[in-house]
Amino acid sequence: MNPFIGLTYVIKGFNLIRRPGLRRFVLIPLLVNITLFSGGIWLASTYFDAYMAEILPEGFAWLEWLLWPIFAVTLLLTMFYTFTLLANLICAPFNGLLAEAVELELKGKIQSSDISLMQALKDTPKSLWSEVRKLGYFLSRAIPLLILFLIPVLNIAAPFLWLAFSAALLAREYFDYPMANHGQNFQQQRQTLKQHRLSSLSFGGSIMLLTMIPVVNFIVMPLAVAGATAMYLERISKP
Repeated sequence: MNPFIGLTYVIKGFNLIRRPGLRRFVLIPLLVNITLFSGGIWLASTYFDAYMAEILPEGFAWLEWLLWPIFAVTLLLTMFYTFTLLANLICAPFNGLLAEAVELELKGKIQSSDISLMQALKDTPKSLWSEVRKLGYFLSRAIPLLILFLIPVLNIAAPFLWLAFSAALLAREYFDYPMANHGQNFQQQRQTLKQHRLSSLSFGGSIMLLTMIPVVNFIVMPLAVAGATAMYLERISKP
């Protein structure tokens, strides 16, 4: 019931991916994150000036400095959802591989006997299908929440509900890898995380904050997989 336990495992995830035996499993997710986030920032900043020149009336160019903070916040939110989902979709097979490597590092044994790039490629169809299911779960709940923003009075609560939803979504995203390696399907994962709601939300919320920090967000994915795996093995899977 410790609300800070999630943050503890985020820190542990960072320490884990720095270990010599795990660094090679971090490389591909790290490169994907750097490419996607850097490309998104470059595209957004490159076309912002041209976009402002088109929409601002003549003589109102001075408003651009005021719009930059709004643009930055919008960019952070867009990157958080779009690039995080895309990066997880691309890296799903490698994240499962990283979760197994972390388990081997912590326990000295794993469910599967094969930790290799070839195995990750073989598991790609299954991993992609899992990501598609998670995306469907996200959309089925995100759309009603977005509509809530448009309803007077109720929209006061919408930002807080959205933050809680985002934390829960990230927890479900990253706990999926170690739990799937232990044979838990989507419904079983949901039931398990419900029993550890506060600690999983704490973990997801910590990851959400890190994702919004430039440069730091490059390593969030492998860090989150490692931290979620450690937390699952040491806390959630314990009877």
